[in-house]
Amino acid sequence: MVKIGMMIGDRYEVLEKIGTGGMSDVYKAKCHKLNRFVAIKVLKQEFSENANFVSKFRTEAQAAAGLMHPNIVNVYDVGEEDGIYYIVMELVEGITLKKYIEKKARLSFKEAVSIAIQVSMGIEAAHNNHIIHRDIKPQNIIISKDGKVKVTDFGIAKAATSNTITSNVMGSVHYTSPEQARGGYSDEKSDIYSLGITIFEMLTGRVPFNGETTVAIAIKHIQEELPSPKEFVPEIPNSVEGIVIKCCQKSPDRRYQNMQELIADLKQSLMNPDEDFVVQNDPDMQAGTRMITDSDREQIKRRVVYQDRHYRDYDEREEPIRLRSDAEPVYEEEPEGEEDEEDYDYNPRMEKVTTFLALIGGVVFCVVAVILAVKVFGGRSTGNGESDSPIITEPPSESSGSSSAEEIPYVNMPRVKGKSVEEARNALTDLGIKSEVNYEESDTIQAGEVISADVEEGAEIKVGTTVKLTASAGPQGIPVPSVTGSSYDEANARLTQLGFAVTRVDGYSDEVEEGIVMSQVPSADTEVAKGTNITVTVSLGREKIWVPKLLGLSEQDGIVTAVEAGLKIGEEIAYVYSSEYPEGQICYQSYSNGSYVDPGTVMDIKVSKGPEPNIPEYRYNASIMAPTPEEAPDYEAGGEVSVTLTTDDGQELLNTRTSSFPLAANYAGLTCQGGTITMTYSVTTEGTTTTDPETGETTTTPGETQERSFTRRVEFTLE
Repeated sequence: MVKIGMMIGDRYEVLEKIGTGGMSDVYKAKCHKLNRFVAIKVLKQEFSENANFVSKFRTEAQAAAGLMHPNIVNVYDVGEEDGIYYIVMELVEGITLKKYIEKKARLSFKEAVSIAIQVSMGIEAAHNNHIIHRDIKPQNIIISKDGKVKVTDFGIAKAATSNTITSNVMGSVHYTSPEQARGGYSDEKSDIYSLGITIFEMLTGRVPFNGETTVAIAIKHIQEELPSPKEFVPEIPNSVEGIVIKCCQKSPDRRYQNMQELIADLKQSLMNPDEDFVVQNDPDMQAGTRMITDSDREQIKRRVVYQDRHYRDYDEREEPIRLRSDAEPVYEEEPEGEEDEEDYDYNPRMEKVTTFLALIGGVVFCVVAVILAVKVFGGRSTGNGESDSPIITEPPSESSGSSSAEEIPYVNMPRVKGKSVEEARNALTDLGIKSEVNYEESDTIQAGEVISADVEEGAEIKVGTTVKLTASAGPQGIPVPSVTGSSYDEANARLTQLGFAVTRVDGYSDEVEEGIVMSQVPSADTEVAKGTNITVTVSLGREKIWVPKLLGLSEQDGIVTAVEAGLKIGEEIAYVYSSEYPEGQICYQSYSNGSYVDPGTVMDIKVSKGPEPNIPEYRYNASIMAPTPEEAPDYEAGGEVSVTLTTDDGQELLNTRTSSFPLAANYAGLTCQGGTITMTYSVTTEGTTTTDPETGETTTTPGETQERSFTRRVEFTLE
């Protein structure tokens, strides 16, 4: 049982649960050895108690751990502790494609195709390593914050499909291929089908098949034609429609045969979206009746001999042709009146071809059996070798007397270049040829791959001969330098100079300065091959807060949204006219949506009062005259006067002191009909002298300066 705070593998501290699925739970954890955050996928208890499932889970998880690709969520570690089976993966900050589609309703064809290309490149890398995902769906595709698309859940999907189809594969029944729904064999082309359904959902915002039960949906995958995405979104280009339809053919033979073909068409659709370049495969036309040639007969003979003598080594993937009656149905009841038109159904033309080939095979088998019997009873050994085209020949006899001696058979040297050492040696052993392997370092050929042999392909060679193979030991390992503590530019330059590839991963840190490398994988002094990808985690500094969009929200909702995001709202909220936002909605925020700020940052907002009313405008063009005797009887001409002009709505237009009149006043764009001029001037009174009648003493009182004001009403002119 996984608990928050526990340590897994003496290095991973479980911090929080970040997701759950049908077979596993995902936790955010901290790796204390490399000081980085990771995601740990833990197998649920009901699966961990199944020994067969655990065995397959381990095998597939270890295979997935060898995948390193920018469009795959990288697996760092796989382990088991106290019955807990776990996979340690790259922690990707972002959202699933499923949530992204739900958020945007549907994607534009360019965005959908761009995402599909990245997903296809990740799946292609897995297929090149003989790993089939078998559970491609938007929930297993992550879009990171920097826009990178990554496929996750490699390794666990194949183990699940091989053990329980009802609880796991059917959990993704909206994206499952017809062959998976039947419970039959599935391969790389099953991933192509599921990716086609995913592209359909990106383009239309919905899945093509739906129903009340998983079985009902599975039957639709098997029987019903895929609706055209243009039925739901007519503006989808023809080429994109063709790609989706080809991906989602019922018969695997009618789909893209590999991810490389699909990627090529996806890229072409971005450049020429309206061109009709998608070629739909038609196996029926390819299997049309034609004249059999001598070469065809020879191939049939070889195949019959090969199958008869070496049936135990028959590759199970190449199943013999079966009629519909030979196959056990998955579902007991099928709708009447509908016949499946794909390769799984009865086909009269194919029955004729099958019958003809069976007759030819039977005749050839009899002939070969007679020849073999003659050779055996004649004391001549046939050998036990086999090859891709196992033609066994006899060496030319030097004299007629040697025919009674036992002769050593010859076989054709098979192709071994480019195969793994194990595959090459098995192929030679099956032919009765011995082999020796020498290894040499190579920077271009993958370790364990055969580079060459001392016998040319197709050459005749005696059974029992020893062939010398030369295989790649991989590139010579060099130690990885320590770049922790360096700036990213310095680290990138140093690693690139040594021949490594560099992948940058960003992360927040309260201790490490922004732009400095916090950790690296592989760690310093680890010896790896040139060209190995080194992942460096670069600090973004203290964690920032993503600024939400407040524009268009009500004042109350906007404040709540900002506070929940970790921001503060300024104390003064301005209310302004806005023609863009209705009254009561936020029309301005001081930090734009999508930017990152420190926690607790104060953000100012403005709230709309609605559109500005259509108010008439006025102007005032006049000369302000000096005070008149009627207004100011005690004003002396030439004296200094304080003059202010204030409109009726409180706007102060003029505030000055002057002794020069008239005073010019020119104002426009006024919103009221008039205003008031206020003039203030100073007056000094005369001093007085008084005499005391008793003492005769004289007292003089000096004059006083007094300020006196008056107002003058003015009217503005309508513009």
